[in-house]
Amino acid sequence: MRQRPIDINSNDNTLFITSRCNNRCLMCCQPPNNDDDMDELFEENLRRIHSAPQSLDLIGITGGEPTLLGDRLIVLIQEIRKCLPNTEIQLLSNGRRFANYEYVKKIAEAGDGMLYAGVELHSDYYKDHDMIAGAKGAYRDTLLGLYNLALCGISIELRIILCALNYRRLYNISLFIHRNLPFVEWVAFMGMEQTGYAVKNAKKIWIEPIDYQEELLDAVKLLADWNYHVSIFNIPLCLLPTYLHDYARKSISDWKNHYAPICDSCVLKMDCCGFFSTSKNYFQGIRPFCQNTVE
Repeated sequence: MRQRPIDINSNDNTLFITSRCNNRCLMCCQPPNNDDDMDELFEENLRRIHSAPQSLDLIGITGGEPTLLGDRLIVLIQEIRKCLPNTEIQLLSNGRRFANYEYVKKIAEAGDGMLYAGVELHSDYYKDHDMIAGAKGAYRDTLLGLYNLALCGISIELRIILCALNYRRLYNISLFIHRNLPFVEWVAFMGMEQTGYAVKNAKKIWIEPIDYQEELLDAVKLLADWNYHVSIFNIPLCLLPTYLHDYARKSISDWKNHYAPICDSCVLKMDCCGFFSTSKNYFQGIRPFCQNTVE
C-alpha cells in the first residue's frame, strides 16, 4: 500500500503498519491479506517519522492490525517519542494482542503518556462480537486487552461500528460499558464505510443510518447522562435527531471526504462529516437544512 505524505494541514496523518489482520470483520473497509509487507513498511515508517514536521499534533498508527508487528511496534512508538516529543499517538487496534499484559506495559512505557488506543467493540454479547469480528475468541481477547490498557494507564477510545447485527443491542452495549468498562475515556458510535467487506457482506450487515436512530439516541443518552465523552462518527447531520447533533463529529479523513450534490445548499454543510468518497452509495434519506429549519 502506497502511503500518503505526512501533511501538517491534514486531519489524517497515519503510519500504515501492515495489511495483515488476526480478525476478519464483516464490515472491514480494507480487507486484510497475507502480503509479506511488514519489513518494507517498517523501514518506510521509520523514514516518515524522521521526516515528519515537529509541529504535528497527532499521528495515527493503523493497519490491518498494527500489533502484529510485535516488538517492532514498540520501536516505532519510541522513535515517534524521540523525534516528535509533542505529538500525540493514536493506535488503532482490534485489541486482541493487548491481552498480553507485558506487551501493553511496553507500549505504555514507549508512549510515555502521549498515546491512546482506539479499540473496536462490536457487542456486549460474546457470540455477536466474535461473529462480527470473524474470529472465535476475539471477544475474550479484546475485553482482557481493554482491562490491560486501563491497568497500564493508556487512555481508550471505544469504537462501536453500527451494523444490522448489533444495532438492536446499542442500549445494552452502552449499559455494559457503564457497568464493566467505566474507565474508557471516549465512546464513538460509527457509521459504516460502504466498501470492502461491507459491500461483500451487505445482505448480512448493512443497515441505513436512518433506520437505527431511535436505538442510537437511547444509547448515546444513557452514556451522556453518566458524563461519558460520546461521539458519533461518519453519519451526516441530516440523518440524526437534533439532540444528537452536538455529538456528531467531522470524522472522515480529508483525503476521502465527500459531499453529495444535494448538500451544496445545506446551511450545516461546514459542520457535517459528509460521506466517504470510497462508499458505494450515499445514505438514504439525506436532505439539506435550510436556515429556518435550524433556528
